[in-house]
Amino acid sequence: MLNLAKLLHRRGFHITFVLTEYNHSRLLRSRGPSSLDGLPSFRFRTIPDGLPPSDVTDTTQDIPSLCRSSREFFLPYFQDLLERLGEESAASVSPPVSCVVSDGVMSFTLDAAEAASVPAVLLWTTSVCGFMGYAQYRSLIDKGLSPLKDSSYLTNGYLDTIIDWIPGMRNIRLRDLPSFIRTTDPNDFMVDFLSVETERAKRASAIVFNTFDRLEHEVLDALKAMFPPIYTLGPLHLLTGQLPDDITRSIGSNLWKEEPGCLKWLDSKPPGSVVYVNFGSITVMSSAHLVEFAWGLANSGQTFLWIIRPDLVAGDTAVLPPEFSSATRERSLLASWCPQEQVLSHPAVGGFLTHSGWNSTIESISAGVPVVCWPFFAEQQTNCRYSLEEWGIGMEIDSDVKREEVERQVRELMEGERGKEMKRKAMEWKEMAREATCPSGSSFLNLDEVINQVLLLPRRH
Repeated sequence: MLNLAKLLHRRGFHITFVLTEYNHSRLLRSRGPSSLDGLPSFRFRTIPDGLPPSDVTDTTQDIPSLCRSSREFFLPYFQDLLERLGEESAASVSPPVSCVVSDGVMSFTLDAAEAASVPAVLLWTTSVCGFMGYAQYRSLIDKGLSPLKDSSYLTNGYLDTIIDWIPGMRNIRLRDLPSFIRTTDPNDFMVDFLSVETERAKRASAIVFNTFDRLEHEVLDALKAMFPPIYTLGPLHLLTGQLPDDITRSIGSNLWKEEPGCLKWLDSKPPGSVVYVNFGSITVMSSAHLVEFAWGLANSGQTFLWIIRPDLVAGDTAVLPPEFSSATRERSLLASWCPQEQVLSHPAVGGFLTHSGWNSTIESISAGVPVVCWPFFAEQQTNCRYSLEEWGIGMEIDSDVKREEVERQVRELMEGERGKEMKRKAMEWKEMAREATCPSGSSFLNLDEVINQVLLLPRRH
């Protein structure tokens, strides 16, 4: 969202970036009290999230609770904010609101934009294949494929059922679709929430995705027949990387303090020699799984940089066995957070052990880095499937992770024939991502089109 805001700001838009109060205070803690002072033309505003205050300040909030709260409480808060912005423009403090660009799962913004008669664009931060998976939830229920009859269906092979009727998706199994569908509850909130959000997306003036045409062309073509104008604008970080230095460059979005020492440590390592391990900002795991990953990495003999967030282990502090530290001290660095785009594009990084979140996936593709995937939830399973089967850049570790499998796959990634082939494919995709974001590329031109054909036009009723 921040990258898109910076691109629009560069094209002359006045930006009011709206965060929840909780995330705003996290950003100030991680980046410094004046980090969001911004400019008159790029300012930050907040709305409450409607959740009870938490005594833990630096953890990712519970996703279903946040989704439920956004549906129940956010619209009036957001409309109040738009009214205040209208009053400021009347007092000539700032120009009036002329368009709304919002996160795809915050579709209450469509109601507010319609009331204000301005165009509304949704940025879905998923992959296109992940979004298509969510858009099938209603059909999966209608066809009796979900909810599951009981929990035995999670392990009895049922999830390997091939779903052969989704437009633009080949050989997709039930287990490859976004994971909320694996519920036994006919009233599951997340299934309902995502069914409604994808359906409401049809009311947007346009939908934009952080991907590029060639990466997801089959499913993209299918989706374009079902939804309002769709534009691929990715990889967004490659577009913002071309912006000239200005004050917005220093505005960052990391919710934990980055440890810059990671890059210095990488500088001392040979090209392609380091496995980067990061499970993103939401994934949580058990202490037992953490230990399996630790010994798999230790036994692989590879050099690794492992990001262990403060809240990575569910309900507990991440504690590694002391023997692990002594066994790997010479060839590992553990940190709590890092500047991921810079780490992935560092020449020392040769592979990425990831949860297959979309930002991590598109950033690794942009950097030409192959992946070992351990998808956790949501559409990470879909991204993992595409990384393996469609893009040829990945391997997958079973959800019930065992150290022997981690050891084998990490070694294959870094030293094996399959790893070399995945690296070759990743470098081809890297070149295509670069082409898409160069001045004559599809994503670059699509940004112009979104601005001129959608955001600068009055909303059509």
